[in-house]
Amino acid sequence: MKKSDFYFHLPEELIAQTPLEDRAASRLLVLDRGKGDVEHRRFADILSYLNPGDCLVLNDSRVLPARLIGTRPGGGATEVLLLRDRGDDVWECLVKPGRKMRMGATVSFGDGKLVGCVVGEVEDGKRLVKFTYSGIFLEVLDELGQMPLPPYIHETLENPERYQTVYSKNIGSAAAPTAGLHFTEELLDEVRAKGVKIAFVTLHVGLGTFRPVKADELSEHIMHSEYYEIPQESAELIAKTKTGGGRVIAVGTTSCRTLESAYDEDGKLARPSGWTDIFIYPGYRFKMLDALITNFHLPESTLIMLVSALAGRERVLAAYHEAISEHYRFFSFGDAMLIL
Repeated sequence: MKKSDFYFHLPEELIAQTPLEDRAASRLLVLDRGKGDVEHRRFADILSYLNPGDCLVLNDSRVLPARLIGTRPGGGATEVLLLRDRGDDVWECLVKPGRKMRMGATVSFGDGKLVGCVVGEVEDGKRLVKFTYSGIFLEVLDELGQMPLPPYIHETLENPERYQTVYSKNIGSAAAPTAGLHFTEELLDEVRAKGVKIAFVTLHVGLGTFRPVKADELSEHIMHSEYYEIPQESAELIAKTKTGGGRVIAVGTTSCRTLESAYDEDGKLARPSGWTDIFIYPGYRFKMLDALITNFHLPESTLIMLVSALAGRERVLAAYHEAISEHYRFFSFGDAMLIL
């Protein structure tokens, strides 16, 4: 199967640049993966498709304000994007301009409140940067850092919390698990009141989620690696759902990848935590997932390939073309899709 099999033309004006005032006011395209039928609803109508005994699986990872703008000793501006905590105040980072940030180079943020020094170079041009500061690193980062918005968003985000889910808790993502952005506290209360269980997992989203697939043949593509955890309480809720005949419904591709990485072919929790580079595309046999809530994804991305593995490439592309004709909003701040 080739990358080009997942291409579609998306008018640029359909790329959502800002979030809606009301999270749950986004549109919802419902796709019946068995029949291929499509319905057009509002996200708050999601309750109509949930049954008592179902389980929603939510990724509670919280986005780091990981974009730092600083200055080098000579006065030049430098951008540092935190990707992965390597421990001992060393982070794997993307840096601009890379040619100015070689071994030993330093950069100062916030008039010296935070100072970074390049202590190593790794693959794909990334740097290892060791930070020095006073106090607590995450508090310093909250003060000096900016949200690392996706490259297709060009508008300024007035409220950084709108790039966080209302249930975000565990800090560590470089990008938001965006399917969850549609939920409000009130809507989640209604979900619980209907008898639907909610299980939280954590997968820290890396910027690799935005990297294009370079290999023409999907079998040659290598996924980025991301860290996940499934708490015991969530594992018990998911197991109870399966034995009780309910559906496990992942909110977002990150929750889906967590489930499919952690469970074995018999539906047993084999790896409650670890690093996953699972690549899900058509031909994959799902072990745990029964339904998926997701956003609309980029052409030729690993995310549209995952969705196509669940619902079929032809049906997904047909649904996408209908969404385009109906002027749905696409990508991170866009509308949602429910695949049943």
